[in-house]
Amino acid sequence: MNNKIKIVIFLFGLLLLAGAYIYMMFYDASHINVINTTTEISTDSRELTASFLNNEKQANLVYKDKVVEVVGIVKEITFLNNRNTIVLQGGNKNSGVLCDMQSDQFIKVQQLKKGQKVELKGICKGFLKDVVLLNCMLIN
Repeated sequence: MNNKIKIVIFLFGLLLLAGAYIYMMFYDASHINVINTTTEISTDSRELTASFLNNEKQANLVYKDKVVEVVGIVKEITFLNNRNTIVLQGGNKNSGVLCDMQSDQFIKVQQLKKGQKVELKGICKGFLKDVVLLNCMLIN
């Protein structure tokens, strides 16, 4: 077999494995009923964001893959690709808490307004530009 073909097959396999890993990382979180799961950490959006901005490695040890209850001020609400997302204000204007909402939260999310204080619960998956919470539900 030609070396180029071997390299292409190897790279394709590697890409497939990476895709499967990323899919499983997010897929696991989407099937947990957050409302019936015990909250592991309660915080506010500014403190949560500051933790990741100050020391992402340490914040991952504390928050990643944990059920987190967060209180914060709504900065933005979006509905894209059949997904509701709420962004809560963080410690600075460039970062916040991105909350991907469960689909059954649609009506509750539509009633929210920018600047409103909310409390929600979700699974922390880490930090990109914002702290990412998946499978979120409003509590108040």
